[in-house]
This record gives sequence, C-alpha cells and structure tokens, in this order.
Amino acid sequence: MKEQRASRTAERVAYERAAHQILDNPRVFEDPLAFRILGVDARSAREADPEVFDGSTYSNRTRAYIAVRSRFAEDELSKAVRGGVKQYVVLGAGLDTFAFRNPYTESNLVVFEIDHPATQAWKRGLLEKAGIAIPGSVTFVPLDFETKTLEEGLKQAGFRDTESAFFSWLGVASYLPHSAVVTTLRFVASMPSGSGIVFDYMVQPLSLKPVEQQAFARLEIQVNSEGEPFRNYLDPLVIAKDLENAGFTDVKDLESREINDRYFKDRTDGLRSTRLTRIVSAWV
Repeated sequence: MKEQRASRTAERVAYERAAHQILDNPRVFEDPLAFRILGVDARSAREADPEVFDGSTYSNRTRAYIAVRSRFAEDELSKAVRGGVKQYVVLGAGLDTFAFRNPYTESNLVVFEIDHPATQAWKRGLLEKAGIAIPGSVTFVPLDFETKTLEEGLKQAGFRDTESAFFSWLGVASYLPHSAVVTTLRFVASMPSGSGIVFDYMVQPLSLKPVEQQAFARLEIQVNSEGEPFRNYLDPLVIAKDLENAGFTDVKDLESREINDRYFKDRTDGLRSTRLTRIVSAWV
C-alpha cells in the first residue's frame, strides 16, 4: 500500500464481506457488522462498488473466497481457544470485525490487531463514526514493518510470547516478498506449543487453466490500479518446505476443491471458491 494512505484493498475486501451478507443464502460467514463498519446500507454499497455486486462468475467466486477464508480462520480460532489459547493476533487486519463481535470474554481471549498506521487510523475513524464500541479485549498495534519488527510491535503492546497464540494472516502474503513471508512464519513457529496460524496465498499463474489466468489477470490489473501490486506467488511444494523448516508439525494446505467440499457442498446457487488462491492452517 502507498505510504500514509489507507489500503484500498482492505476497503474492497470489506465490501466483498458485506455483499456476501445479502447476496448469498445460506451464508458461509456471518458478519453483522459488515455494513456498519463501512457506513453504508445495501443500496449505497452497490453504488459505491458496483463491480462487487455485478453477479458475474468472477465477482461471485471472489466474494465466496473472501467469505470462506474468514470463516475458516474463525473456525480454526475456535479450535485454538478450545485448546487453551487466549491470544489472537490479526495480521493486516484491515476492516476485519471479529474484535468487535468477539464471543469470548476478555479473560478467555484478547485480540491484537496489527496494521499499517494509516489503515488502522482510518479504521478507528470508521468505528467511531459507526458507533461500534471498542471492547477492552482488543489492542490496536500500528506497525510499519520498515521501522519495527512484528515481535517488537507485539511485545510493546503487551503480547505475551511465553504463552500460546493464534494468528490470522489473510490477504497479505501476496503483497510481500517471499523472505518476509518466511520471517513471519518463523516467528509464529517460535511460539509455545498449541499456537497456530491461518494464512492464504496466490498460486503461480502458470499453474492455472486459461480461463482462470484471465480471472487472475483481471485481479492483477485491479490491485495494480490501486497501487498495491502483488509481489509474491507461491508453489504449494515451496510453502510446504517453508513451513516444515520453520518448525510447524501439523499443516493443512487447502485448494479450492477441498474448500468447496467443506463449505459449499450441495448449494443450489452454484457458489464456489476460486482456484487462484489456497488457504493454509499450520500448528506448532
């Protein structure tokens, strides 16, 4: 993202989550704050970002994927909490709303939202304007990775690195160089046993079918126009080795068929996730 400017990609993702709330039935991801945080209703949302609501195969699959990756992350978070994890770190939080609809008490789960200072300031302004209360269980951590590491930012915010934690890292890895992805994964893997992460990544474009490559090219044009180009495409074999070398012992790398079988099976509306991306859960 451009320095000192809130992320346009974060806003677009928020519109995708909001669109899912009204376009798809049944929903795979429930977010009662999706429209409120944007400060729009269904009509004004359509006017603000009509491409999200146009009903094309491209928009439907993009929306389905963005909804399902949030659902998967929160499903895995529930597993972590049942295992005793009491710290949740949302990396590149954007306009994610979990912290403000957190079903757990503050003693059971605290949330650390990590994001670029400009995007985080923008989000806090939207929360205030929408009248969405900020609970005591959430800590905002504005972090510019050019001046401070993730470990430094979290420690200064009160994060306890001697206790297990769960991390979500959605829609971020593709905007970072491979070395930065590996560094983040190694940090998570250094946490105590029981810690875990969910993240997603873009696959190599040449591994896709021609029609999928067209969809990828459309997405690439979109993010380039917003000043937030992709910097990293990953091979599943490479990321598997990265995770093994980092020290993760329980890894699931889900491609679209597995995601669709788990979350979109037997739907009558044809809603399906895209093959452009994969979702990973990894545990220490």
